Formats: sequence, C-alpha cells, structure tokens
Amino acid sequence: MELNYYDKNAQSFFNDSVNINLDDLYGTFLSPLDKGAHILDAGCGSGRDSKVFINKGYKVTSFDSSAELVKLASKHIGIQVKLMDFSQLDENNTYDGIWACASLIHVPENKLFGSIILLKNALKKNGIMYISFKYGEEERSIDGRRFTDMNENNINELVSRIHELKIIKTWITPDKRPGKKDKWFNVLLNKSPLQY
Repeated sequence: MELNYYDKNAQSFFNDSVNINLDDLYGTFLSPLDKGAHILDAGCGSGRDSKVFINKGYKVTSFDSSAELVKLASKHIGIQVKLMDFSQLDENNTYDGIWACASLIHVPENKLFGSIILLKNALKKNGIMYISFKYGEEERSIDGRRFTDMNENNINELVSRIHELKIIKTWITPDKRPGKKDKWFNVLLNKSPLQY
C-alpha cells in the first residue's frame, strides 16, 4: 500500500524530490493566477512546490496522506500540512488554483473520477487546476505502490464527464529525477461557470 511505502521511505523520498526544479511547470500554472491567490497543493509530498509558491507570494494550503511526509513537509514549508487524502476533501469554491503534481497517480482508476470531482468542487469559478501522471494507459503496482497512468484519450474521456471542467492544454515532459526515464503527462484545466 502507498501509505506504508511513503511512511517507511519518507526521508529518502523527501531527499530525492525536494530539490527538483520545476520552474517551467510553475510558470504555466501560475501565469493565470493573481499574486496572493490561494493555492491548494494536493498531495504535497516533500512540500517542495508549496514552498516555491509561498516564496512567490501566494497563500498555500497543503495536504498529504503520509503522516511521515506531513511531518517533513511541515518543517520544510514552515506551515502545518494537513494529514488527509483526496477522498476527505470537502471544500467548495475555496481555491484560486489547485496543484496536484504526481499525486493523483496513486489513486486507483475507478476512483479517479470522484477525486477530480472533489478537486473541481474545491476550486473557485474560473480557477486553474494542474494535474500530472506518468504517460501511458496502464494501471500497475511497483514496490508496493499503485500507479494509474494517463494519456490524451484517457483524460479527454474523463474530463468530458465532469461539468464545468475544461482542458486548457496537455503536454509531455521528461522526468527530471536523475536516472529516471519516465515521461510525464501534464494537464492544465479551468473551472468555468455552467452555461445554460
């Protein structure tokens, strides 16, 4: 199970991920947001991205489902990270932006639709959401972790069933971790008011 993996390997995961530079992704996500906008870092891991957003002048709320990562991330960011998973998100129209970088990859495919609905509900009208997956169409387990991959067809089909949510763009980037050859599938979405 993912929680056991991340709780047992929290320090090594933190060390391997906390200094990865994602400036190109940050720029795409942040450009539509006003300074001081409220961002939810959903599945924040090491807290790397939350710290960047705070340093850039944004208000940030962060959560992760690993108790050990929550401790490390809270210390790194300087704010208390919430211990919760996607299924516990019950806010409405709260955030200007939602950042779910490499976190929805651990949600089983049959629960992905519901998780994205909860994220969409927590997003304000005209809000921006960034999500990313490993590029592909498999659902697999490796070393006690479950992975749900995504590609253009899968995400288009999924988002087409979610009222108010629209895909702005999708793009593929190489893995920035040393020695890793995965391709990452990036998706930028917008929540717009329903049209009648």
